[in-house]
Amino acid sequence: MRFAHVALWTRDLDAAAAFWRDYFGAEIGPSYHSRRRPGFVSRFVTLPGPGAHIELMTGPWVAVESAPEQVGWAHVAVSLGCIAAVDALAERCAAGGCLVSPPRRTGDGFYEAVVATPDGTPVAITI
Repeated sequence: MRFAHVALWTRDLDAAAAFWRDYFGAEIGPSYHSRRRPGFVSRFVTLPGPGAHIELMTGPWVAVESAPEQVGWAHVAVSLGCIAAVDALAERCAAGGCLVSPPRRTGDGFYEAVVATPDGTPVAITI
């Protein structure tokens, strides 16, 4: 088994798509506008490599603090394959203002940095 995709609520679909394109080299699919759920718009992000997909989703209710569908996930980790790739992307993200935590070896042995999407949702980048 494998995940088909993960889904991420966002307030700004274009900014979220640009984040994944600019920092992760993702391909961004066309916008889908639901006919059955007015205001719902999504786009699929395809990361380089074997089939990692993210569905970016938005709607006018996402900006409401008490709404059941809120921005984000706890976090997702994207494996870049080597320490040099983590360090390089962390540098780019620092320059772009979205680095949350610089590269480090965690207590459980992972080498990772943490970056944030335009909505502030954390993304761990690991080897």
